Amino acid sequence: MKNVRAEARRRRILAPLAGLVLAWALLLTCLLPIAVAQGRVVPSVTQMRLEQADDGVYLTAAVQFELPSLVEEVLDKGIAIYFVAEAEVFQERWYWTDRKVAQVTRHMRLAYQPLTRRWRLNVSPVPITGTAGFGVSLNQNFDSLADAMDAVKRVGRLRLGDVAEVGDEPLHQVVFRFRLDTSQLPRPFQIGVVGQADWNIVAERSAKLVLEKQR
Repeated sequence: MKNVRAEARRRRILAPLAGLVLAWALLLTCLLPIAVAQGRVVPSVTQMRLEQADDGVYLTAAVQFELPSLVEEVLDKGIAIYFVAEAEVFQERWYWTDRKVAQVTRHMRLAYQPLTRRWRLNVSPVPITGTAGFGVSLNQNFDSLADAMDAVKRVGRLRLGDVAEVGDEPLHQVVFRFRLDTSQLPRPFQIGVVGQADWNIVAERSAKLVLEKQR
């Protein structure tokens, strides 16, 4: 009888402790992903500028993000990675949905050249796959990955079209998107990166921009 009472007393004491331990475990489970995310720089568009030149309207943008070590390891193995920057301009209409008046896309291919020990960045208005895109691409070479990534993050002079196409209103609604394009990786890597947060580099910003005239 005494043993039964002692066991019941022990259970009454341990039950609240077990509940407390479970509550802490659940809390840590919820906070761990947040802590990991807070340790990284969330990709963001830090600058957007719309300019009117003699030959058209251009958008300049800047993106801020950190290249994960996993992606750097892939680059070090000689495998190219791809980025895509896209901009759209909309004309606001009070009586209907906004009308898209301009759209432009820029494709960027970054690869390490083992023979020269330099980094090559190809920039093209069309996807750079196989031999496609290289014929119309601009090439830049860099001594370090940091310098090459600085060029990737500075998306300069995206030509949106002529002034007649874009319009000469003082304000324009612009949407800019930037992403790491995993669809152009070799097939085995496309399968391997599914669900990996390191490969999820995406930034987007929408803003009304003043059309500045170049002097």
